[in-house]
Parts: sequence; C-alpha cells; structure tokens
Amino acid sequence: MIEPAEISTAPAVLRRSLHLPPPERRAVIVGVGESEFRKWGGITDRSQLQVACEAIIAAAHDAGVPVRELDGFASYSDDENEAILLHTALGCRQLRHASMVWGGGGGGNCGAIAHAAAAVIAGQARYVVAFRGLCQGQAFRFGQYHPWTSHTNFTAPFGMLAPVHMLAMVARRHMTEFGTRPEHFYEVARVCRDNALRNPRAVMRRGPLTKDEYFSSRMISDPLRLFDCCLESDGACAVVITTLDRARDLPGHAVEIIAVGAGGGPQWSSGALGAHNMPLARYTTGNSVELASELYAAADLKPADIDCAQLYDAFTSTVLVALEDFGFCARGESGPFLAAGLGDWPNGQLPINTAGGHLSEAYIHGFNLVTEGVRQIRGTSTSQVAAAQHCLICGAPGVAPTSAVIVGRVR
Repeated sequence: MIEPAEISTAPAVLRRSLHLPPPERRAVIVGVGESEFRKWGGITDRSQLQVACEAIIAAAHDAGVPVRELDGFASYSDDENEAILLHTALGCRQLRHASMVWGGGGGGNCGAIAHAAAAVIAGQARYVVAFRGLCQGQAFRFGQYHPWTSHTNFTAPFGMLAPVHMLAMVARRHMTEFGTRPEHFYEVARVCRDNALRNPRAVMRRGPLTKDEYFSSRMISDPLRLFDCCLESDGACAVVITTLDRARDLPGHAVEIIAVGAGGGPQWSSGALGAHNMPLARYTTGNSVELASELYAAADLKPADIDCAQLYDAFTSTVLVALEDFGFCARGESGPFLAAGLGDWPNGQLPINTAGGHLSEAYIHGFNLVTEGVRQIRGTSTSQVAAAQHCLICGAPGVAPTSAVIVGRVR
C-alpha cells in the first residue's frame, strides 16, 4: 500500500517524463447527458440503443455540438451499443474513432475517457463520446451469475456466482485484518442515501437510511447486507470530449481532464471478479495503488488537493478500499475515516458520491459517477461542494483493468 505521504511525493522524474500536449490540445469534457434512471427492467418502451442515444443527444446539446458532428465513440466491457449502430442511428457524418476497454467490468468507465481523450489529442477525431447504456431488463442482470472470465470456472463450483459473493470475501478479509465493522459499511450507505435525497434524478429518494433499517435488512452474502449492494438500473450516461481549442468556440462549460489512466498491479489477473488469486499482501486493496501514484504525479497534485470524490460503490466495502488506495487515509483506516464524518456533505474533508452513487442514485456501471464529477466542477451538483476545483472519479476497485480520472477547472 502506498501511504499518502508517498503518493504526494511521487518521483519528479515521473512528472518530467510525461509528454503532455500543449495547452490548446488538452482534452476537456464539454457536454454531459443522461437518460432517465429506473430500476432494472423499468424501461420497456424503447431499446437499450435508444436509451444510449438519448444520453448522447443530451450531451451533444449540452456541449453545443451538432449531433451530426460527433465522430467517435468509446465504451467498455462488451457494451452492446456498438459504435457503428450509434453512428448510423444518430446520423453522424463520419466515424473516426471507435474503442472499448477490455474486461474489468465497471473498472473501465474512466478507461473509456482515456481512449476518447487520446483520440482527440492525437487528432484522430474531433468530438468523441464516452458513454455507457444499460437496460438490464432487456439483456441480463449484472447482479446474477455471469461468466465474466474463464477464471470463474474456479469459483462458481464453490458458490461464488455473482459479484456480491466475490466481493464479500474481500470485505470479510478487510474486517479481519483491520477491525473494520459493519457500522463502517453503514456509513457509506447512509452518505449515499443522504446525497440522493437532494437529487431529483435518484432512484432511492424515499427517506434517510436509518441504522435500524440498515441492520434489519437481509444478509445477501456475509458480511454484505441488502443496503451494502448497489441498485440494478436501466439508463444511460454520456460525455462529449474534445480539445480545449475547440471548446473555446462552444457555449458550454468545459471541464479539464487533468489526468486519466487505466491498468492494474502485478500478478492481479482477474482479481476479485475471477479466481481470487491476486497476491495475498494486496488482497484487501482495490488494485489501484500504482494507478493512484501515477495519476497524482501526472496531475502534479496530492490527495489533499482533491475536493470531492466519486468512488465506485458497487458495494459499500469497495468505497473503503478506494479511499485507502487513493491515499485519502492509511491502509485499514477508511472505516474510522467515514465514521468521523469525513466523507459527508457539506462539511466533510472529502465529500463522496455526491449524487447518491450506485447505492442510491443509479447503477450505470460507473458512468453516473463521471457525470456527477463534471457537475461538481461546473458548480451544478445538487450536493455542491463549495469552490470545488478537483474531483477524483474511479472505476471499480478489485478488477483489472481498473481506471480513474481527475477532472478540474480549466487551467
């Protein structure tokens, strides 16, 4: 585990070795779009492709870019909304870029942003959409058994059929090693629900989550209860990415992609969503330690410079390991960090998942975390962090590849 002090003093040689584009070629997010969010199976009157198009059209309109000028698409993990179909359905004039991040489930959300940013910086495309569209009632539910990789052949015979079974193992190990308690998991669920109550787009807006309600909910896979598990949702999110020089001619509010990356640590293999054969010493991390170090170095920032974070909350436990991997607290201290209210809005040190996250807004496989991060920098969140300049957004911890991005005000 890289401690916060180590991350904040990442080797200067790494910063010097980065070949950053000139200012006018920096990648920026200029448009954000979403469809409505519903419980899985709730969208039945239009196809998954149509829902993805809704979000993309909304993002283009928000950017002030004609839909026909969109010339690239980037997504992740076997997205069924193929670029050629989107290109045709949207009436785009030319397709210049189409990419998808391999594997990693929701770990690829920010990886798709990396692909889009690389394409516009290199001049291979002008306006690339990074997106995710899900209608789980029309395809399959991610919360049910699905052979993510061939490695699941080693776990399924032992009852580890769904992500909740697999991540429960990591959660229990974290409890054993560090004394993490169910009350710490509750803090994540509570914060997300509180933030969702201010968000009219959120699915879970029926009232605060009390401790009694949390602890009386049924156990799904010990130690994870019902409210430790994310929603299963239908919906779509999209962002339009271009270069800063083009953004200056647009009416929208550009947000800079300060640093973005994807990858994984040594010998991780498929990690928690596979054979669980990652190195034992790293078992309770989220496979983001090296990524975090490189991200901060590329941005020339440290954890204390991050004003808010959108942390992948497929389960409450994944938020704890993300806090540690990205240096907001030392390893094993994320539970006390949350219990002290440091993740709360508006007065916490690091407000997290300010739209409600996957636990209470919707589960769009990590991409509603991206759209909320952009809103924070624009100053338009329903749980706005005062004067937010930098927001960290991360992909699913525990998978490979995983990814993360730091977005901020244009420098």
